[in-house]
Amino acid sequence: MCEYCGCQDIDVVAELTAEHDRLRELGRDLVEAATGDDLARARAVAEAMLGVLAPHTAVEEGGLFPALASEYGEQMAALTGEHREIDGALTLIASEQVPASWVRLADRVAAELFEHILKEQDGVFPAALAVLAPDEWERVRETRLALSS
Repeated sequence: MCEYCGCQDIDVVAELTAEHDRLRELGRDLVEAATGDDLARARAVAEAMLGVLAPHTAVEEGGLFPALASEYGEQMAALTGEHREIDGALTLIASEQVPASWVRLADRVAAELFEHILKEQDGVFPAALAVLAPDEWERVRETRLALSS
């Protein structure tokens, strides 16, 4: 976890980072399930990951990324695309129609997720700290609050 820029002092970033930590933990569980060829466990882990990702992605795509889009539009679009790929792979693993290649898929999606998290924590969050005005941070907070209502 990055701690050099101070972005962790912002509640929204701290919450997103805590979700990243949980996703890394679950990602390791997914790889472990794949290594043990335990499809039932992999499905359960993928389902848990999707549960964390749904609100997490909503905050990023509904609040944080739009606030950064004028400055970093291509990067935000690329990260949004990565969200779709990760979600799609996890949805497939969690489904009843898991492909025969699910072990490779699980390993690949975990690696992609870990790389994606690094991009956000080492790039997006510090950039947001430097670029976003207080009213933009408030809109990101409101996105999170709307999910809780």
